[in-house]
Amino acid sequence: MEIKRLYFIDAIRAFAILMMLQGHFIDTLLAIEYRDPDNIAYSTWLYFRGITAPVFFTISGLIFTYLLIKAKEKGTLSIRIRKGLVRGLMLIGIGYALRIPIFRWLTGKFGTYFMVIDVLQCIGLSLILIVSIYLLARKKTLIFSVVMLCLGTLIFLCEPLYRTYSAEGIPLFFANYLTKVNGSVFTILPWFGYMAYGAFIATLFYGYLTRPKFKTGLITGFFVTGLILVYGSTPVFLELAKLINWTLLTEVANFNYLFIRLGNVLVIFGLFYAFEDYLKQPVVLIIGQKTLSIYVIHFILLYGSFTGLGLNQILGKVLTPFEVVFGAICFLVTVSLISIYIIKANTHIYKYIIDKLHYLKSLTKSLNN
Repeated sequence: MEIKRLYFIDAIRAFAILMMLQGHFIDTLLAIEYRDPDNIAYSTWLYFRGITAPVFFTISGLIFTYLLIKAKEKGTLSIRIRKGLVRGLMLIGIGYALRIPIFRWLTGKFGTYFMVIDVLQCIGLSLILIVSIYLLARKKTLIFSVVMLCLGTLIFLCEPLYRTYSAEGIPLFFANYLTKVNGSVFTILPWFGYMAYGAFIATLFYGYLTRPKFKTGLITGFFVTGLILVYGSTPVFLELAKLINWTLLTEVANFNYLFIRLGNVLVIFGLFYAFEDYLKQPVVLIIGQKTLSIYVIHFILLYGSFTGLGLNQILGKVLTPFEVVFGAICFLVTVSLISIYIIKANTHIYKYIIDKLHYLKSLTKSLNN
């Protein structure tokens, strides 16, 4: 069966990466005196900025898992698994590389900053975990679906237990995946939870996409479940905590950002899926397919990866609201154009790595013989 392209996925990826670009730009360059939580414009921007990462993680889990499961149907599962593992390792490698201060290293000054974990390492490790769990589930979609749903829920419910975990006694390289005390921006927990929910949603597409009225039902499900999570999850947790006397649920309810953000994600999914026919614009789809290139370029320009000289160092937090909004628009356009017209497609990178792996495998076999 031919894989049906889900255009709304590319549209959501484009939305998420552009939201990330403007969020990082404004957060990096907006002057301190304009960061007033009581200002409705700033507080609204801050809220929507908080939705960006959950959207990106969830949609990454969805698209990767959907292609993984469909590959089994096409008889190309082993190839897709290999691609997934290579992609995961590549994302981890790029994540580390973006924080390597090359010129400082050339002067003999080394540190541990490059071991800080960011979004790419978390997504890369999450892809490897999804493949591993799928194989442990013996490639049974139903078992895998239930496991991912339960795993995502468990990770979110247990957040108070690892919220302040410092990973003492664990080597720094591994500890940074588990705690932010050493400067990590993201950690595998709770962010793998969003990837797990994305994987679960992918199984729904796999199992029911060709069913009549599936799209209408799923859009309704996205909106209803999303709104319940946003407005109803906190009181439900509080009532359950009283009913079964489980203090963990009280702690979850008192800092219920994970389930609320998941609700925001589902509402956004519902909106984009509902208007999918209007989002099949070439530029939108191209941006959605260029997220890795866009991420790398923006990191170099904004934070000075490799060179140590970016907008963060050149300007700093000095711009007024008007300047930062105008600058953010220019930044989005510039980074997108560079990614689309200058940088080679990500598939060329994957192909190069896979070809090299095949070469090394063949070379190893020949030497053994």
